[in-house]
Amino acid sequence: MSRPTLLVIAHGSRDPRHAATVHALTQRVRAERPGLRVETGFLEFNAPSVPRVLERLAAEGADEVVALPLLLTRAFHAKTDIPSVLREARARLPRLHIRQADVLGPSPLLNATLGRRLREAGIRPGDLPRTGLVLASAGSTDPEAIAVIAEIARELRHTGWCAVRPAFASALLPRTEDAVRALRAEGVARVAVAPYVIAPGRLPDRIAAGSEAAGADVLADVLGPAPELARLLLDRYDEARVRERASLSA
Repeated sequence: MSRPTLLVIAHGSRDPRHAATVHALTQRVRAERPGLRVETGFLEFNAPSVPRVLERLAAEGADEVVALPLLLTRAFHAKTDIPSVLREARARLPRLHIRQADVLGPSPLLNATLGRRLREAGIRPGDLPRTGLVLASAGSTDPEAIAVIAEIARELRHTGWCAVRPAFASALLPRTEDAVRALRAEGVARVAVAPYVIAPGRLPDRIAAGSEAAGADVLADVLGPAPELARLLLDRYDEARVRERASLSA
């Protein structure tokens, strides 16, 4: 029996760096698991759209798809937008079995990716006791998503940083620059900013601008096509398949 196709669902952006980063990540996933068909679809702004990818797969004779949201938290897109798109596709393509995988976060592999990007930006283990970290996410009004970011910040605080503060590029306060300045006001000697976002775009640019405006010492890159992130996509794909087999045998 052939393995289900993995369909990575990204939000999309007018910024061309976004799609380029998503495609680089899915290419790394293909390299990690040769023989697995990996497709990419976007909710908006970029092509191909999720419905068009699913229609093409059905026309080519595919029978199973695992749809994986390229999202770090369970907020509006994971709870509403993507399920709606997939429901409509199931109605139009009844022979194509589509199941939705879990979002990516939280996960130790995401924390490992953050660590990789911070090391690449110049942070060394000996720096942590005198360095404050701003965990800068896109932001959401969803309480579940907010709670996840707060919990990640608490976890990171126990890995050696002298302080960790969450910040948000939209929807919520504090902004990145506010969190950096708050750490300075508390006497923190050095401040690093870690964008908890996957790909470049308007909100990551806002994080970078806030970091520069407040004089942060270190700004890490977005998570991007890191090997840990590619492994996490495959973990979520495998978990979705295990749940499917368990439900069929129950």
